[in-house]
Amino acid sequence: MSRYLVTGATGFLGGHLVTTLLAAGHEVVAICRAPAPALADRATIALGDVLDGGSVRAAAAGCDGLFHCAGLVSRRPEDAEILHRVHVHGTEVTLDAALDAGVRRVVVASTSGVVAVSRAPVVLAEDAPAPLDLVSRWPYYRSKLFAERAAFERGGRGLEVVAVNPTLLLGPGDVRGSSTDDVVRFLDRKVPFVPAGGLSFVDARDVATSMLAAMERGKPGRRYLLGAANLTVAAFFGRLERISGVAAPRVPTPGGLSFASFGADLLDRTARRLRAEPPALRITAEMAACFWYLDASRAKADLGFAPRDPMVTLSDTVADLRGRGVVWPDVDARA
Repeated sequence: MSRYLVTGATGFLGGHLVTTLLAAGHEVVAICRAPAPALADRATIALGDVLDGGSVRAAAAGCDGLFHCAGLVSRRPEDAEILHRVHVHGTEVTLDAALDAGVRRVVVASTSGVVAVSRAPVVLAEDAPAPLDLVSRWPYYRSKLFAERAAFERGGRGLEVVAVNPTLLLGPGDVRGSSTDDVVRFLDRKVPFVPAGGLSFVDARDVATSMLAAMERGKPGRRYLLGAANLTVAAFFGRLERISGVAAPRVPTPGGLSFASFGADLLDRTARRLRAEPPALRITAEMAACFWYLDASRAKADLGFAPRDPMVTLSDTVADLRGRGVVWPDVDARA
């Protein structure tokens, strides 16, 4: 049995990771900014913040490893500064403090978007160059790229650093809506068009299992892409329609990043003139026009990554959202 420190333990991925670690017989220390009653009977709660090295150092004392899952999810351009502070500076502070406390191995929750996103439908692997022309447009992915680099830089200072890079996380338990919001919008019939791009997704429970495998046998200095299915957005919507009974939109949007950006800006300006909520963000439209296809072969070979049937993940996601009342539970399949 090992003792592990987990940041972001109250989040979507972090919550599944805590469950996975406990099921494997490990002890968990969860660093949280506020009391977490839902975790208190399962893990040791250490009050602190990833931006406060002293609190991380105290929480990490006696721990065999660190899982760094803390972060923010936002597509809002105005959140660029806080995203950089939490992801980049938070990673620097947390890993330095853990090293000072005697921790020697870290698994960082990164994202597939630091390498596996393109304007064309190509499948990318871990060693692909960072798509700086795209990442520079999107503050979330830009901050995650710099955070991952900061983590690997500490690999030369006595830490063994492994990164796991999941694509879109789905599955049950996203109580904050940080990852399943697009599915919610689909189920609420708030997606009027079919974007021209493609996506990948993976079950958060399978990512949690792979994070433990990365701690136990991942190769330091490596990233591991995790994805269960590469689909066009149209095909993804088709699967959601079959599972949920909610009719998918039928009107496609023209391909291309420039059109997506122009169209989103036009809708945004129109909504603001009408004093309505903007129906789309430029970043959301641009992301939906791109392709997020990835090759998870390295994770399968090194970590034993074996994702469950993607349809099971989608079914569990929809059932969870309806069960928690996030979306209307009774849908007329003829609508």
